Amino acid sequence: MYRKQDIARRAGSLTVYSEEVSTAQSSTPARSLRGKTSYAVLSTISFCHFLNDMIQSLLPAIYPLLKGNFHLDFGQIGLITFVNQVTASVLQPIVGWFTDKRPQAYSLSIGMAFTLFGLVMLSVASSFPAILAAAAMVGIGSAIFHPESSRVARMASGGQHGFAQSIFQVGGNAGSATGPLLAAFIVLPHGQVSLAWFSLAALLGMALLGKVGAWTQHYRTARAKAQASHADHIEHNLSAARVRFSIAILIALVFSKFIYVASLTSYYTFYLINKFAVPVQTAQLYLFIFLGAIAVGTLLGGPIGDRVGRKYVIWSSILGVLPFTLALPYANLWWTAVFSAIIGMILASAFPAIVVYAQELLPGKVGMISGLFFGLAFGVAGIGAALLGELADRTSVEFVYRVCSFLPLIGLLTAFLPDIEGALRRAKA
Repeated sequence: MYRKQDIARRAGSLTVYSEEVSTAQSSTPARSLRGKTSYAVLSTISFCHFLNDMIQSLLPAIYPLLKGNFHLDFGQIGLITFVNQVTASVLQPIVGWFTDKRPQAYSLSIGMAFTLFGLVMLSVASSFPAILAAAAMVGIGSAIFHPESSRVARMASGGQHGFAQSIFQVGGNAGSATGPLLAAFIVLPHGQVSLAWFSLAALLGMALLGKVGAWTQHYRTARAKAQASHADHIEHNLSAARVRFSIAILIALVFSKFIYVASLTSYYTFYLINKFAVPVQTAQLYLFIFLGAIAVGTLLGGPIGDRVGRKYVIWSSILGVLPFTLALPYANLWWTAVFSAIIGMILASAFPAIVVYAQELLPGKVGMISGLFFGLAFGVAGIGAALLGELADRTSVEFVYRVCSFLPLIGLLTAFLPDIEGALRRAKA
């Protein structure tokens, strides 16, 4: 009798053990897809973002050269930025929406090919319309690149979404900071035609993005086989109206951030030249300091958001920059460099948090959200650059900075954002 009971207990234990092993084996692939951060993919996509945005930033960096060669006014300078960034902003949400429904693993290489073509066009442009056409081609390249590369960063994040966005975005910020430096020491001394030399960077990007495309295709295949659980798309249980209201607030915050950034990116060199009589190359170095500070802020914003909450990062970065923006128009050259670096670092920390916060508001629509907010960033910057250029023509660049110094007050709207991290924790529970 004892033996029969013992055998029954052991048989039951074996059954339970067998079920546990079976469950563990079936869930391991899904768990590994969600839990393992692919640093190789993140570093590659970040480096390609560096190459893409380095090429992009060459355009505003050579504005003084184009202004002199083609006798452009500030309104025409603003129009170049408008065409470049609005082209990107209009297409990015469309590209993101399309690739959400029909993923295109090798679209990143195609986007870099458009950037390459625009760069070559810009190097040989002989008229203002040709410059506008080249700016549009470079904008199309960004429109294709950003939504899908942001999605790849989230795929490779292993759940560290803010960290992954920061790594991805800091590559772009570093590229944006390096572009003016290269323009100062390569393009300005050797002329417009030297832009063609940077086609090698675009070709390198195309090759690397081809490898990323292969990884993406493998990831999607593995995930489909693993049948990843619903935990990948945790719902926050917020109403549709609350989600729309929150997205509207985030859009307003992006408006505040990127209008101000556009004022510095497009006209900072002219501001320094006009107010402090510095040479063009020195002004480019100051622009490099500002853009480098943006890269540092971007790198910090995502991981801090993962730890303390994205809403708090958004709140402190947008509104916290206000004292420095108010002081900037009245500072001397040394303090202008210091304040601009502080402004760039604090403002930049918001964007990774904003993108991930929006992705969590609308789970399962990573491409569309990434395209919307990256596109919005380009579009707002483009419209802002055009309007601020007209304002600078009618008044002065110094007046533009006095007006823009109040933009961070829009950061007060952050108070109306819901506690998305708390909602997600309650949904998981």
